[in-house]
Amino acid sequence: MSYDLVLLHAPSVYDFRKSSVLAGPISDVVPSSPVFEMYPIGLTSIADYLERYGLRVKIINIANRMLMSRDFNVEKKLKNIKTRAFGIDLHWLPHAHGSIELAKIVKQLHPETPIIFGGLSATYYHKDLIEYPFIDFVMRGDSTEKLMLLLMNKLEMGNTYYADIPNLTWKKGGQIGYNPLTYVPKDLDDIDIPGYRYTIRSVFKYRNILDPLPYNGWLHYPNTALLTARGCTQNCLICGGSREAYQQNCQRQSLALRSPEKLASDIQFISRFSRAPIFILHDLRQGGRKYVEEFFSRVKQLHLKNEIVFELFQYADEDYFKLIEDSVPKYSIEITLETHDENIRRYNGKFSCTNAKVIETLNFALKHNCKKIDLFFMVGIPRQTYESAIANIDFCEKIHLACHEDRRIYYFIAPLAPFLDPASPAFEHPEMYGYKKLCHSLEDHRKAITQPSWKHMLSYETNEMTRDDIVNATYEAAAKLNEFKRNYQLIDQASYEEIQWKIAKSQEYIEKIDHILVLPEADQAGALAELRKEIEQLNNYSICGKNELKWEVQKNYANIFSLTMVGLEQLLQEYANKIQSQLHQEQRHQFKLKPEQRKAKL
Repeated sequence: MSYDLVLLHAPSVYDFRKSSVLAGPISDVVPSSPVFEMYPIGLTSIADYLERYGLRVKIINIANRMLMSRDFNVEKKLKNIKTRAFGIDLHWLPHAHGSIELAKIVKQLHPETPIIFGGLSATYYHKDLIEYPFIDFVMRGDSTEKLMLLLMNKLEMGNTYYADIPNLTWKKGGQIGYNPLTYVPKDLDDIDIPGYRYTIRSVFKYRNILDPLPYNGWLHYPNTALLTARGCTQNCLICGGSREAYQQNCQRQSLALRSPEKLASDIQFISRFSRAPIFILHDLRQGGRKYVEEFFSRVKQLHLKNEIVFELFQYADEDYFKLIEDSVPKYSIEITLETHDENIRRYNGKFSCTNAKVIETLNFALKHNCKKIDLFFMVGIPRQTYESAIANIDFCEKIHLACHEDRRIYYFIAPLAPFLDPASPAFEHPEMYGYKKLCHSLEDHRKAITQPSWKHMLSYETNEMTRDDIVNATYEAAAKLNEFKRNYQLIDQASYEEIQWKIAKSQEYIEKIDHILVLPEADQAGALAELRKEIEQLNNYSICGKNELKWEVQKNYANIFSLTMVGLEQLLQEYANKIQSQLHQEQRHQFKLKPEQRKAKL
């Protein structure tokens, strides 16, 4: 079977199955493991868009396949693939090592096949990436679906003139081109983000259910998510997806929204095959009041069985929760509060209200039947001292008491790790915001992610805390939070003891690794290998319970009849696509033959 494009997702560190790395808590509050096997949802939107025009696109989550089986042979998997091009994401910077190593392997196996990089981090470091001899293109920006179609048309026709494709960094012989980043769409309604219809269709079409799985364990707990917008109205200092970061990195001056109609349509489609929660990414209120009202009006008409999870970026009044309660049968809330300190929150730009307003928001949500509230605190943010990081747990207790000890609130604390986000205000102006940046280039980050403990991965220190302080404050705060949860029966004794053991062991192994790193270099690998088995036990959920982040569901999937119907519909849609392929071919060639029409379409 041959393809036009094969999209690959790499692990954070390519040879993680052979290395001894104490990743600690760097992935404790995200769905994926320290391998960061969850791929960006933009891969599915690219695949979906290209297949509308008759291309054959396959996603292979290499990271997850490696994680699922130690015997999975990457080179064997890739060697016999026939494709016009490979695409590799570098969206999040922790993949700096794995993505580059994977590209090197692909080029060795397929020396004549072009390799295309994309993603927010790839956009930021596009000049570094194009210098690698095994990388041919970098597609920049936050919306590359249509641009990828332009590039694929060129590759199909053997046209090597790339200077007319917006946002593209390219290489031809000894020549390197940096095309202006001018394509920044203002709305997202003509693409599916994520492309769940593509994902289901691809399982039937390419007869492989394992390759496109989003993360390890998805088949047992099939969470889904929908992106409401590209860009952001908030300007948090440490976020690579902030307003200022998007302006600098993607030339995005305004929010690009998906319409409530499209979001509701996607929610309805997901509900046909899944009963697991649907996570709405970003605060819906970024779209304005009319946007919010239309969204909930449309969702109410769906009579959903799925739980919906909403993000809050700022204070929410009681009317907002009344609206949610009236529109969906079950819902939960996620809030990244970061700190108890009102002044730091105001300075950093996240939830910049008083603590009284924070508690009021929580009580409103609880009053109006919110099923679960995840509340996240962070270590390593601007102006935070060691003492302030620990004091977050005192605020957890204050919240708990002010909310009548309601067990629906779940509390988490985690470090800002392993890296500062490129393009974030703190990354661009570290001295201004109290940071000491330890990693600057892509190569710096590539080397840092392979360090044997998360302490040595950290790409920064602050004026208030060293790397040691950040690590110690994280573990001390986590232990104190664990005590708080035990004292108020938010976790059972067995869970408490397991987390306490992991925290103590993690601190012990941080010290052991520090001692190993002062040994002669020739002795370090062997000494680290001896710790490997114990380290693997500490890497998953080292400071919180493994089920605390999950939303409870009695049934993960829709009934067998509904699942079968979805599959049959996708097969019929594929058949219809084949019938229309000639028309799509003509439309694709319009992009190539008529520049003025291509410009109009973009």
